Amino acid sequence: MNVNLPKKENMGVRSVIIYTISISACIIAIVIVCLSIFYGSDELDRLMAGAGSGLSQEDEEYQLLASNFDDIFQNTLEEYTTDINIKKVDEGKELVYAYYTKDEAKENSYDINLNIPYINIDNEIIAAYNEEIKQTYEEKAENTLQSENGNIIYTLQYEATIENDILSLIIRSNLKEGSSAQRLIIQTFNYDLKNNKEISLEEMIRLKQFNLNEVQNKIDKEIKLESQRVEDLRTLGYAVFERNPEDEMYKIENSQDFFVKDGNIYIIYAYGNENITSEMDLVIV
Repeated sequence: MNVNLPKKENMGVRSVIIYTISISACIIAIVIVCLSIFYGSDELDRLMAGAGSGLSQEDEEYQLLASNFDDIFQNTLEEYTTDINIKKVDEGKELVYAYYTKDEAKENSYDINLNIPYINIDNEIIAAYNEEIKQTYEEKAENTLQSENGNIIYTLQYEATIENDILSLIIRSNLKEGSSAQRLIIQTFNYDLKNNKEISLEEMIRLKQFNLNEVQNKIDKEIKLESQRVEDLRTLGYAVFERNPEDEMYKIENSQDFFVKDGNIYIIYAYGNENITSEMDLVIV
């Protein structure tokens, strides 16, 4: 008996393409899983975001620093080395520590989580810093604890570093009272331990051997970009906090708040320091 087997059909071009795409997708999926295991999911997300961004390595590093700004605040003084003999107020305490901590909530009245720092250095300039911190934050905390039905949310974190014998302290507080908008307040203190004096942004830039004009140009560029973004949102009908790039506040000599970490200078414009807003601009050099 003759048996006629079906003839093998030639694979069409379309089938070849489909099979190729399927195999490629499988390979990519395997690679992603392997990378995720090796790097971790968060780091992988950053790598994948940068891969197709078209940004230079410098721009990618800048964006990474900016996106990780919130992670700076750990309520600690980072490890440091210095040959300077620093006279402390309390020899048994760290050079910077949280002297006032409070984590308490009362329904419909307040919810606070505070770590207010104290600079443990015995001199008049630092004493003035500590008094300013106390009046600004501790007094607000005590008033909040006495409030009734205010629906107040009040948080405060800090971080401190010592690099090149410069003590840099940054304090960030968020305050929301009732139905008002959230207010972000950022305050910094920068002190030259070697020369026993406050240090300005301009002095810090020179100490880091950065070019003043280049830093100013970077500030101007970032503020103009943010101002344009805000203007676009306003045009779409959003309520925004508007910037004026020509404002003298953006001049280096007028920029008060900055923080030094890992060789970088974080220049901060926190508009909530003077207004009821959580808007801020950050320039990193």
